[in-house]
Amino acid sequence: MKLIGTLSLICLIMAMAATALGENSPVLDTAGQPLQRGVDYYIKPAITDNGGRFTLVDGNEWCEQYAGQENDSSAEGFPVAFAPFAEGEDVVRESRDLKITFSAITICIRSTTWQLESEKDPESGRRLIGTGSSGEAGNYFRINRQSEGIYSIQWCPTEFCPICRFDCGSVGVLVKDGKRFLALDGSVLPVVFERA
Repeated sequence: MKLIGTLSLICLIMAMAATALGENSPVLDTAGQPLQRGVDYYIKPAITDNGGRFTLVDGNEWCEQYAGQENDSSAEGFPVAFAPFAEGEDVVRESRDLKITFSAITICIRSTTWQLESEKDPESGRRLIGTGSSGEAGNYFRINRQSEGIYSIQWCPTEFCPICRFDCGSVGVLVKDGKRFLALDGSVLPVVFERA
């Protein structure tokens, strides 16, 4: 009997969450259009002179790649494609789980999907965003609105696992050895999305 009551409570919470999630506004690109599943977009800082477009950054090991940022705004960078967690959802919505994948081919023959690294950077203590596809919570991020047309990216996959407790964090930049890595647990980098 206690199990039935617990299950009913969980179902009620999930139904309320699904209703609330359905009301989330679309994320808009720099032209004011909603971001679409599978369409390529450049992510770039909302503030000029704060680095360039997002790109793949090589680590210290062979085929170790991270999500990062170009050092200056004139560099091309790589576009990304978004895949909302919700099946059948073709519009990217604010504060909803999604996968972010660089639209790039590497010689490493591995996924370019963003993935929160399980180990913290030993020098800074921050969590880096690598690449790879585990199909787990580490692959799911979300986009939150900061102000009109300006957003932040966060790792907090509560749609992927509504009953899990996560140490959520927003994406910022960690500069190491002249490279700009995307990382959590620091200042937040406001961004905009430009259709490629």
